Amino acid sequence: MRSDLQKAWMRHRAGQHYDIRLTADDGYQAQRSYSIASEPEHEGEIDLTIERIDDGEVSTYMHDVLIKGDRIEVRGPIDGYFVWEASITEPLLLIAGGSGVVPFMSMIRHRAAAGAMNPICLLYSSRSLEDIIYFNELEKSRGLGRGLKVLHTLTRSQPPNWKGYARRIDEAMLNEVAGPLGRSVQVFICGPTLLLERAASSLVKIGIKSNQIRTERFGPTGG
Repeated sequence: MRSDLQKAWMRHRAGQHYDIRLTADDGYQAQRSYSIASEPEHEGEIDLTIERIDDGEVSTYMHDVLIKGDRIEVRGPIDGYFVWEASITEPLLLIAGGSGVVPFMSMIRHRAAAGAMNPICLLYSSRSLEDIIYFNELEKSRGLGRGLKVLHTLTRSQPPNWKGYARRIDEAMLNEVAGPLGRSVQVFICGPTLLLERAASSLVKIGIKSNQIRTERFGPTGG
């Protein structure tokens, strides 16, 4: 989804989010937070990738009701903790589960727009190949040879001749992925609570300090 904010534009930082609030005719309100997918260099507009939750109040409205030209109430950009700047030169490890990949697209796009060359690896856990968000863009970015590595793990089903991982993210996988990035690696984890807890705990066990790890829960909360 693309929202025009040119009249009151404030540049975001990669990893931040916006709150969207809907108000019904009777005054009832529903609000949800959605990470920004676009890079900060994209002036005047933001990209939000919103997963449709079948019983969600906000996501179903955004998918099924909202049309071009409608106005919605937004607040942001928000958050100063789960952010990354292209001026940071340490290697970067991004660990995503499902739609938790959204803020990482802002970071990857920001890195490309800024011409940064720090090593970066995205480890992305999805249920199946069809559930991978931004698959084509990630494949294209990976093929540019600018220090971006994209690794997928499919936890429920894999296509024939699948060469990626085929299990939930675990300590052995993280040791294999994080090792080449060195001990100064900066880690961002975004996804369901269980993924966050397991990944963060495993990273500490393999020697990455907790102050190098930032987490953000991302998943269905009513939509």
